[in-house]
Amino acid sequence: AQPPDPMKLRESPSACPPLWRSLPCPPAELRLDLVLSSGQTFRWWESSPGAWTGVLEGRVWTLRQEGDRLWYTVYGEDGDGCPTGVTRTDGAETDQILRDFFQLDVGLSALYRAWGSADPLFRKVADDFPGEVIPRDGHDTPPPASPHRVPPSGVRVLRQDPVECLLSFICTSNNHISRITAMIHRLCQAFGRRLCLLDAQPIHAFPTLSALAGADAEARLRALGFGYRAKFVSGTARAIAEGLGAEGLCQLRAVPYAEAKRVLCTLPGVGAKVGARAVGRGSGGAVAGAEGAAGWQVADCVCLMALDKAEAVPVDTHVWRIAQQRYGTALGGRSLTPRAHQEIGDFFRGLWGPRAGWAQAVLFCADLRKGQELPGSQDRVQEDRGRASHRDGTS
Repeated sequence: AQPPDPMKLRESPSACPPLWRSLPCPPAELRLDLVLSSGQTFRWWESSPGAWTGVLEGRVWTLRQEGDRLWYTVYGEDGDGCPTGVTRTDGAETDQILRDFFQLDVGLSALYRAWGSADPLFRKVADDFPGEVIPRDGHDTPPPASPHRVPPSGVRVLRQDPVECLLSFICTSNNHISRITAMIHRLCQAFGRRLCLLDAQPIHAFPTLSALAGADAEARLRALGFGYRAKFVSGTARAIAEGLGAEGLCQLRAVPYAEAKRVLCTLPGVGAKVGARAVGRGSGGAVAGAEGAAGWQVADCVCLMALDKAEAVPVDTHVWRIAQQRYGTALGGRSLTPRAHQEIGDFFRGLWGPRAGWAQAVLFCADLRKGQELPGSQDRVQEDRGRASHRDGTS
């Protein structure tokens, strides 16, 4: 069959209005620029100023915020960019996919107020959070006399596919966001189904478990630069395929947090041996050899961002230092062990309540963004931030 012609990236609704839809979503409830770039997901990029393109539910999307609306367009396999019978006729389905992905049923502004009332330090971080000037009418440049400054909020936790989230976070050990993103891109190119050509660039779906569980998967991943992670990615894919299955992993959304975390920690890419190596590489002597701590961090990231465990608090060396230095707690002793991880998580759950993981995501994002805005600080941030070198750690 003749391959489809490349499609052009659609930068804004004004370019082709019939191919765009929108949802009500003020910036106080969602900031695409913060949520999609802070290490929760690695499949979205700013394709043009203010426009974010990525893969979700096996489809390619471009998102854009204008005023109090979240606009989106979905690319398909045919030449005009409209998937047969889906995008044009079933907008309710694509609306729901986005609502689910961004968890838009959770009112963020009320949570910020509650966290700020319970925790003056959180309130200060939120108030000092780097804001951005957003055009009132969706123009590229707002009128000088009437800028609209976004309130200090909009950071929320994504609800991701559990398989993609788990295998992506296994790739984050001793790594930083830009490198993780490149690795996931190579992974999808090598093992995933091609979805479309966008501006002559092929876009692929995230690989299936069977594709990553093949006999030659580990060797191919090593050739792609995954190093020791290759064994854990292919091993975890195989363990899930032969055990829980993708459906069983998804069903962990319905079990208690502790049980979901226990099951995740039995997987070869999350267990104690993985954690010991990940923590010990480049994270500093204070945490070297901490059995299982990094595995717990991967498990907590997946619990929080894919399995509906809003109380899960991923603890890296940076969060550990925050607990000790900013909050004055004496938790964790001199090393970040699983026990310290549990104690710090319990501390923040007691402080912030049942959505403690969401509050922690705000502090993580604020600290990451603040570090990026300091001259010469990018390397330091990439060293400091990481789920004990998970999610955004050292290379």
